Amino acid sequence: MKMQTSQLLKTLAAVLGLASACAAMANDDDKWAAARYEIKITNLTRGQQFTPILATNHKPSVSLFELGQPASDELATLAEEGNTAPLAAALSVNVGVGSVVTGNGLTNPGATTTLIVQGRLGFARLSLAAMLIPTNDAFFAVNGVKLPRGDDVLILTAPAYDSGSERNDELCASIPGPNFAECGGSGGGGAPAGGEEGFVHIHAGMHGIGSFKAADRDWRNPVARITVRRLP
Repeated sequence: MKMQTSQLLKTLAAVLGLASACAAMANDDDKWAAARYEIKITNLTRGQQFTPILATNHKPSVSLFELGQPASDELATLAEEGNTAPLAAALSVNVGVGSVVTGNGLTNPGATTTLIVQGRLGFARLSLAAMLIPTNDAFFAVNGVKLPRGDDVLILTAPAYDSGSERNDELCASIPGPNFAECGGSGGGGAPAGGEEGFVHIHAGMHGIGSFKAADRDWRNPVARITVRRLP
């Protein structure tokens, strides 16, 4: 009887210890998920700028796009015009999204932009997107990577994608943006109809078929380096 009681006490102690450990882990997970995250995005190209960058943390069920499938209207607007507002609005009302942040200004070649995202329990995926200018509909993106835990630092590189929603004519009249030397001023921003691929794919770069010289504006992937860390 004493042996049975002793064994029972040991089992109970083990269960209580496991429960305590699980509670501690849960509290740690809550702290991790609710932390703020610093995201640094560096432009690795020498002839392209990034428009304001959108960042969001979300559940695994949320995705900005799927390769080989048509871009959403909101993503197409970001890729063609550099306008993050429609995509930010769509994400903000999605129950699978924790928070949405959009940066200010352009990120020049070799420059770095820093964004801060507020984490939330259960919203442990990160996505980013911004247009490359001057292009018709190129954008770089990170699509649903896991946020780092603890003191881990996540370092990623991102290629340029083509939204497939605008023909790549490389003409000033079709490309929005600031003052481009090749255009004698700002671009136009029209969306040429016809000839679009119709699906998101890896961008083939600039070929010098329009207003811009490939030698000045083309790139080789990756186009962005992203560093993500949890703030204390």
